[in-house]
Amino acid sequence: MGHKEKSKDKKDKRLQQISLLRTIPYSDHQRWWSKETIAVVTGANRGIGFEICKQLAYHGITVILTSRDDGVAIESIKVLQEGGLDVACHKLDVLDSSSINQFAEWLKENYGGLDILVNNAGVNFNFGSDNSVENAHKVIDTNYYGTKKMIQAMIPLMKPSNVEEVIDETVNTFVQQVEDGSWVSGGWPPKFTDYSVSKLAVNAYTRFLSKKLCERPEGEKIYINCYCPGWVKTALTGYAGSVTVEEGADTGVWLSLLPDQAITGKFFAERREIHF
Repeated sequence: MGHKEKSKDKKDKRLQQISLLRTIPYSDHQRWWSKETIAVVTGANRGIGFEICKQLAYHGITVILTSRDDGVAIESIKVLQEGGLDVACHKLDVLDSSSINQFAEWLKENYGGLDILVNNAGVNFNFGSDNSVENAHKVIDTNYYGTKKMIQAMIPLMKPSNVEEVIDETVNTFVQQVEDGSWVSGGWPPKFTDYSVSKLAVNAYTRFLSKKLCERPEGEKIYINCYCPGWVKTALTGYAGSVTVEEGADTGVWLSLLPDQAITGKFFAERREIHF
């Protein structure tokens, strides 16, 4: 068996193991959450976000499904509500600061806040072996700045620092090089370039923010992690992925429900930490 075959066999076995783990219910001592626990999932009207809403609601959490389109969001939650799941929805465009602020006000007024935030909203314009940076602005604005704006709106005590400025400067440099045509020689990732840069920035921001939030007093600490769902069969990949939406959503749900909430600032895939 060659290296690729061994790697595929190992991955298949891991996915089978995760599929089995997903069928095992959480015990009472593991369940730190309740019906009053509020989870917000961005970009959740379809794909991985929708599946994360479904799985979190299945575990008894009150879920807020958000989408840029009100009508689409309403239709999406109907599917979940018909299955007996407690899911609400609200319009939210992570590219629009006023939309984020309106959502934050609505959330505070109706639910008093949130316990879990899943920043799922994202875009990708490269499929298969194609690689273009034509939409670099939108990819960076959505995947990195949209995530950042959302976090800052949900955690108003967050303050900028030098590390944050370095991340901002890095993505701004990339976008500038795209505009002047020098990005090819800039040392950026050769495939899925804009998408990769946006996600690298999110990972770095997550690690930075975890240290800031850990400095808060006991009882006020917030734990933040990120994960890769894999190459999932959704519209984002042109349905060319190798992983189902159930498998792609699994690690995000698993992270959200970890009994040991002190895990923070880490990156995961297939329920395992990936070092970067």
